[in-house]
Amino acid sequence: MTGSVPSRHHDIADDLRHQISTGSIKPGERLPSEAGLAARYKVSTVTLRRALAVLQCEGLVEKIHGKGNYVRRPRRKIMYVGGWGTLDPWTAAEPTMRVTVRSTTVPASVHLTTLLKVPMGSPLAEYSCLSLEQGSPHGLARIYIPRDLAPAGVLDDDSVCREAATRFAVLGPSPATVRETVCARSPTPDEASALRIGSTTAVLAITRIATDSTGRVIEAALLAFPGDRVDAVFTAHHVLDERQTQG
Repeated sequence: MTGSVPSRHHDIADDLRHQISTGSIKPGERLPSEAGLAARYKVSTVTLRRALAVLQCEGLVEKIHGKGNYVRRPRRKIMYVGGWGTLDPWTAAEPTMRVTVRSTTVPASVHLTTLLKVPMGSPLAEYSCLSLEQGSPHGLARIYIPRDLAPAGVLDDDSVCREAATRFAVLGPSPATVRETVCARSPTPDEASALRIGSTTAVLAITRIATDSTGRVIEAALLAFPGDRVDAVFTAHHVLDERQTQG
């Protein structure tokens, strides 16, 4: 790694950014230690970390706990299909895409009682799904189902529910309606940690509520995707007035 010796953190970020863009530092390559870089640029480690934080927020550098700072590989975007709320089949079927699923039982918090319309403390099945491509996270889903409606065998490799989980789909009984609320916001600390993003990186957050034909909420899902790694597609179907079609 060569070049001038910047004296401030934004100059260091500029220099490292240039080396990354020109291929002097290649995707997937580990950067020298923070102490080594600080010595090279003749700055304190505090200043050096500020420079790295700039590149992390830009998505050029990824800090992996216990391993160091790495140049990020170009990220392929995944697609979220609104309406029935799933990752599209092509994305989910990619051989490099993997989804880890963990399940547990939790008592309904204040927020979840509002979403699921259940009494405070009611037992809920929680499924935490994390999509990864070559070890890098793309999306996080936390799916909550009333315990009496939770399907069996979600984590079985050959189950239909397992296939649904890999697409972040509705896991419970087939819903009559699905309502999705979408917003862009800063990540929570848990989301930032799971998705390995900075606290200033925007996430696309989707709250999905599924209800049955009686109006009972059968599932609530909290989804979060780094804004630069997902495209969300929503399709509207125009309903013709029958009086016009019969006229």
